[in-house]
Amino acid sequence: MSRSVSWDDQRIFLAALETGSFTGAARVLGLSHPTVRARIAALEEALGTTLFTRSVNGLHPTDHALDMAATVRTMAAASELFVRQAAAPSDAPSGIVRLSVSDFMAVEVVPPILARLRQSHPSIRIEMVASDRVADLLSREVDVAIRNTPPVQSVLVAQKLPPVTLGFFASTHYLATRGVPGCVNDLARHDLIGPDRNLRELALAEAFRPAVAHTSFVLRTDSHTAVAAAVRAGVGIGVMQVATAARDPNLRRVLPGTVIAQLGTWVVTHEDMRDLPRIRAVFDALVAGLSAYSNRNEQQSSGNGSEDAAS
Repeated sequence: MSRSVSWDDQRIFLAALETGSFTGAARVLGLSHPTVRARIAALEEALGTTLFTRSVNGLHPTDHALDMAATVRTMAAASELFVRQAAAPSDAPSGIVRLSVSDFMAVEVVPPILARLRQSHPSIRIEMVASDRVADLLSREVDVAIRNTPPVQSVLVAQKLPPVTLGFFASTHYLATRGVPGCVNDLARHDLIGPDRNLRELALAEAFRPAVAHTSFVLRTDSHTAVAAAVRAGVGIGVMQVATAARDPNLRRVLPGTVIAQLGTWVVTHEDMRDLPRIRAVFDALVAGLSAYSNRNEQQSSGNGSEDAAS
């Protein structure tokens, strides 16, 4: 190595790696294309290695670049954490909290909770990572996460919430056109929306064979948000969270006595973060909001299912 490498150089390397081009990196970082290209060339010279091969299709990271990617991403997460911590007074619930939730939760469940949080703690700012990928709390990629599996690392603390029931749902228009299934076997005569490559959800579908077969789905997707949108549009019968679907007057539960699964939910943070006022405020707001959501789910599952089926 011919000279020391600054964090700015590494930040440019990471942007080029993730966008796949000098142009993309320049756009993300607010730099010019020639500046990014020159900085990458200087970094390669300093390291004595080639980081990218250039082609008409963009940049292709070398094996060496890929080996360094995880380390640079960890440094980027630490840098973002530093900024969040510096922006927040230590004695008040204010500042930035980075939150990881699934796409479905981000659209269907979490917004009302954040609205109440905004009223009670207006000095808190949320950065929401809406993705089904499990964000890394250990490297401080995020501060708080909502997960459907319990954490296994001892340094992570979690609050387990009541499970969420999954059931079959369809739009009122679809049921008026195609009729209401009276039993599981009747599903074989209906248009079904199901999983694509998610092995866990494919296994759940297998439990309803032969009426529900992977090859007979009219729409296959692993996006729960897309499933909900398709059910609402009348594409067919799909699986949704009971608490969410029951709020929509245009949806009805199909086979209300049938429970597809009970979905576990945990709110998780790092033990070093949990006592920070802003983290505690967001953590507690999520626990309270999701607990209320789960309770509505239980009420709908046990009290209103028969009415939905008969409507």
